[in-house]
Amino acid sequence: MAMTLDGPLADRDRWQATRCSIGKAMDVIGNRTAVLLLREAFYGTTRFHDFATRVGVTEASAAARLRELVDLGVFEKRPYREPGQRTRHEYALTEMGRDLLPTVLALMQWGDRHLQSDGAPLRVVDTSGAPVRVQVRADDGHDLAAEDLVLQVNR
Repeated sequence: MAMTLDGPLADRDRWQATRCSIGKAMDVIGNRTAVLLLREAFYGTTRFHDFATRVGVTEASAAARLRELVDLGVFEKRPYREPGQRTRHEYALTEMGRDLLPTVLALMQWGDRHLQSDGAPLRVVDTSGAPVRVQVRADDGHDLAAEDLVLQVNR
């Protein structure tokens, strides 16, 4: 089922999805490496070498993507220095990056449900041990499906 398009959006031939927020978001995180770097950041990874190794990409690829994500404001680069070593940088999620948690968890949940024939390899639970899942909900707390949603022009 699909969302209901309201008002001027109802005639799909009269408008195009210009300035699309989904398109803009995909410009930022729309590749595998970017999403896996985010996954690793949410798992607690901060060091460059660990990102490259855990994501399974070359250091050149990790460096390029991390640089882009820093420039876009998803990560911030912070200097650190271990005793006797040169100054290096670690990467931390900014507020913009932390706001991607539901997106990363939703991708994980979708992959668990549709792509893991043997079941999910990991579980996400809260600190009490209760399972966590991403859902579309109304402010009053009830779950919604696409057909329950109305898309309107934001005036």
